[in-house]
Amino acid sequence: MTYSSKGVAVPAPEVSPTPVALTRSGGGSNLADRLFKGTTLLFALSVVAIMAWMAGAMLRTALPAIKTFGWHFLFTSTWDPVAERFGALPFIYGTLVSSLLALLIAVPLSLGGTIFLVELAPNWLAQPIAFLIELLASIPSVVYGLWGIFVLAPWLRTTVQPTLGALLGFLPLFQGPAYGVGMLAAGMILAIMVIPFISGVSREVLLAVPNSQREAALALGATKWETIRTAVLPYSRSGIIGAIILGLGRALGETMAVTMVIGNRPEIALSLFAPGYTMASVIANEFTEATSDLYLAALIEIGLLLFGVTIIVNAFARLLVWSVAGNGAAKVGE
Repeated sequence: MTYSSKGVAVPAPEVSPTPVALTRSGGGSNLADRLFKGTTLLFALSVVAIMAWMAGAMLRTALPAIKTFGWHFLFTSTWDPVAERFGALPFIYGTLVSSLLALLIAVPLSLGGTIFLVELAPNWLAQPIAFLIELLASIPSVVYGLWGIFVLAPWLRTTVQPTLGALLGFLPLFQGPAYGVGMLAAGMILAIMVIPFISGVSREVLLAVPNSQREAALALGATKWETIRTAVLPYSRSGIIGAIILGLGRALGETMAVTMVIGNRPEIALSLFAPGYTMASVIANEFTEATSDLYLAALIEIGLLLFGVTIIVNAFARLLVWSVAGNGAAKVGE
């Protein structure tokens, strides 16, 4: 019994007993929970097993080339199927140059457009433009390749490359005949293809920035541009870098569109007008022509190298995105 302020006895409130703690799933108390946990674990491990299976199969098939050429395979420029002398350096060079060129074009366009959509554009305009940008990712790469052959390459051959040669011809990057197809065309095609990936991830990262960051800068008298530069972009730096690296991973593995516009010539040239070759393109073009075991093993070794590089790049990008997400959640919790 308890007593009120006037001395009147009132019954004490009933206290419900402490609920029994729920047992965690998989603790052995429920057969259905154990089955569910085991099934989902099997599904998760199957993905890892498939990747390991792919890597093991490629490694086993590439062993003849690995034993024959060793580390020289990565630093040799000769690609002679008749004499069975193979070196992957022109393909590594072509892959890196075309991908980096794509990032140089795509990153300013992606980040500029994303900042406009998130920070400046009204909702009635931001949503349709964001949808159209994301729609670029659903276009098949062969369609990009056809557009590159019939529209982009002639435009580069007749307009862009002669203009660049006349203005910047003193630089090795813009010397040589204007073919239309070549490293510049491949870089521009890849830039268009990676824009939706960089823009989409960057948009989500910028939207995750708390409004308190913007309001604090504005309260201190910052302009809109100063708010974006000092409060929004530093907060989302890791996520934006992760988005760029995801775009790099997408560019490294692209095959069909690049194969159709890069020229497919295994050489190393400083000029962006010159034809080139990528690791994905040489596999797509020459796999059906590999008549000897060593030829096939060399192509598989290139595929194994591309497989490893792509996994490393994408894993690094995911870690950066997760890190900025974790930091954002921690700062909001504070």
